[in-house]
Amino acid sequence: MEEVFDSEEFEYAGFWARFFATIIDTVIIIIITLPLTMMVYGDELLTNTSILMGPADLLINYILPFVAVILFWYFKSATPGKMLLKITIIDANDGGKMSVPQSIARYFAYIPAMLPLCLGFIWVAWDAKKQGWHDKLAKTLVIKQK
Repeated sequence: MEEVFDSEEFEYAGFWARFFATIIDTVIIIIITLPLTMMVYGDELLTNTSILMGPADLLINYILPFVAVILFWYFKSATPGKMLLKITIIDANDGGKMSVPQSIARYFAYIPAMLPLCLGFIWVAWDAKKQGWHDKLAKTLVIKQK
């Protein structure tokens, strides 16, 4: 679908800016979730090899980050890392805010983007609009704020 807004008004956020924003977000998530998980599971956290340790693990490490990211995307159009680097996520069709369904689609589109050696994320470096596969699937653009 062709963009219906003037893309001359902004600059696409490139691979490295998005990479560093992701690092910042990951550190923030770990700072929040690791102590909570350790309070619940203690030493079991160090020896457990299962993907899911229990209901608290599901809530702390899967549901909490999902809800937080969707809320940040919906209300701020960016996660904290993107906000620090002055990067915003917009709807590729009209340049407006992402919808909640679009945000959820973008979140789950990370799965196919990371499966083949993270090629879907690295794709940002080569794409003309600096879109990763998750952006293409969710019809979003990531731009630098002016």
